[in-house]
Amino acid sequence: MIEKQFKNLDEQIEMLKHKGMSIIDEEYTKEVLLRENYFFLNGYRHLFFNSPTDKKFKKGTTFEEMYSLFLFDRAFRNVFFKYLLVIENNLKSITSYQLSKKYGYRERDYLKAKNFTTAPEKQRQVNDLIKKMRRQIRVNGSQHSATLHYVSNYGYIPLWILVKVLSFGIVSEMYSILKYDDQKEISEVYHVEANTLIEYLPILANYRNLCAHEDILYENRTQKQIDDTIYHKLLEIPKENDEYIYGKNDLFALLIIMKQLLQKDEFKNMTIELDNIVQTLNYNLSTIKIDAVLKRMGFPTNWKDLAKIERSVISDEEK
Repeated sequence: MIEKQFKNLDEQIEMLKHKGMSIIDEEYTKEVLLRENYFFLNGYRHLFFNSPTDKKFKKGTTFEEMYSLFLFDRAFRNVFFKYLLVIENNLKSITSYQLSKKYGYRERDYLKAKNFTTAPEKQRQVNDLIKKMRRQIRVNGSQHSATLHYVSNYGYIPLWILVKVLSFGIVSEMYSILKYDDQKEISEVYHVEANTLIEYLPILANYRNLCAHEDILYENRTQKQIDDTIYHKLLEIPKENDEYIYGKNDLFALLIIMKQLLQKDEFKNMTIELDNIVQTLNYNLSTIKIDAVLKRMGFPTNWKDLAKIERSVISDEEK
């Protein structure tokens, strides 16, 4: 196995030059490489190659142009992360309210196996989840001000406080093993089917973690596709082999999910923020076009129209 050798900043620049990149300001390039990491920046190189097989940069590609794609992805990721946190907080609030109302607010009440699905094949998952939640109570009981307050003054932690220290992944898993009536009561707040919410939550949790760890977002693909939605139809997304080519396992699929779970004004604001970032990148591109970036993300050219689709239109289409 060939070992990867350390390359200093001058050597990193020479590697980029060797592949055909134009370095206009070497000192600036070194400063960016030092702060941002050559490996992370290099993850944005593919769109600037001549072809998937000819891995030389298109003529005229500058370091600044590739860096602008890096900054675009960071800004896009920050917007998605902000609104994913809104959805996470909403889900935790709605779930804790519904379950506390039905099963009680002490952990000895709401952490009973009988409160979850009775499906035999899911009993191990139910028991494992309860153990995870009890572990969070032990670990966080004295580390967070809210949990410490309840433990110290009341001797228990209500679910509406516990959810603050539970990960999105745990809450997502919890929803998937609730009784159907509880799933339905929660999903109806979002005007989606319970099975649809079960499908969406792991995707949201995974993207939330991707954003938190600053992984590449714009070209990410999920292993599982979402089901076709009315939004695919209304936006007239083209098909290939009877499958929609956008909005299935790409970033646009995530946007479709968030359209359904965010409030109307929240999603409208999110769309405006994303469009401003797209326009900034478009201004900074020269060797490639913005359409190539949108295609890589799975965004159709009319992606902004998603924010204009009203629930009343959907209801009429579904009749």
